[in-house]
Amino acid sequence: MRAVRYSTVGGPLELVDVPEPICPADGAVVRVEATGICRSDWHAWRGHDPVPLPMIPGHEFAGTVAAVGPEVMGFVVGDRVTVPFVNGCGHCAWCLAGDAQVCPEQTQPGFTHPGSYAELVQVRAADFNLVRLPDSVDAVTAASLGCRFATSYHALTRQSRLSAGQWLAVYGCGGVGASAILIAKALGAQVVAIDPSPAARERAATLGADYVLADPDADAILELTGGGAHVSIDALGSSETAAASVRTLRRRGRHVQVGLMLGDHADAPLQWGPVISKELEIVGSHGMAAADYPELLALVADGRLDPRQLIGRVVSLDQAGAELAAMDSLVAPTAGLVVATVL
Repeated sequence: MRAVRYSTVGGPLELVDVPEPICPADGAVVRVEATGICRSDWHAWRGHDPVPLPMIPGHEFAGTVAAVGPEVMGFVVGDRVTVPFVNGCGHCAWCLAGDAQVCPEQTQPGFTHPGSYAELVQVRAADFNLVRLPDSVDAVTAASLGCRFATSYHALTRQSRLSAGQWLAVYGCGGVGASAILIAKALGAQVVAIDPSPAARERAATLGADYVLADPDADAILELTGGGAHVSIDALGSSETAAASVRTLRRRGRHVQVGLMLGDHADAPLQWGPVISKELEIVGSHGMAAADYPELLALVADGRLDPRQLIGRVVSLDQAGAELAAMDSLVAPTAGLVVATVL
């Protein structure tokens, strides 16, 4: 089968022929129709998140079931499916409680085993991790949900309990931040979006942000939100954005850390005085369990959420490697998410 693969950290992203994946007894093989080009794959390729080599990247995908193992009971060949980027084992206490996104035995296509920049991809614990797609949700749309959109949805609905009428401050308006804006507006919240990029700010306004700022001006944000945001999300991942996110919360506000804190930012400090005196909540958010996908997909299927607004370009599999390498630049060549079609 065809796949994009790299053999060394930062090495060539080559379109090659590789053997088809083996179907596990409890797993499935999915014929990929579309796969998202995500910055998390770039981090792995650049060695920020070490993975076994050689590696086929890709963890956001949708397609049809091509094979199932003898232990799989809930899916058959031909079913249209997607998969969360965190695949739970299906047996541990966290998985059984519905929290597969923090499963200690989790697997992730593109990180623990070959991913979806390929014609076929292996999924383990298929009954637990496969998600059936509604007829009205196409593969490109479903692939765009897999990491950034689902992570934002989990962050806002489960982790921070954002509700109608509340204020959300979004720090960083890339894939995760733009998704957060779209989801927050669908939930009836008000949004302040902060990003130094003029293109990102323009897109945030187009997606419905009530106010758009270039800098994390705490006084301005506190004034605009009438005393601070109820929820703030650091969608970038830096000591500066995390600190600003906490600083602009109202009393009993909730900060959600989604952006990966890497390198010098890994041990970034926070202002613990306000956290205590204002009774602030600090939570992380890491993906979303397969069990929560039907709720999200229902919103997409009936039109209340339209993630296709976030897609900037659709490319072919042979262009996926170049798109991933282009993320070396902090300024994206195309506004919005990039999705590669495989078939």
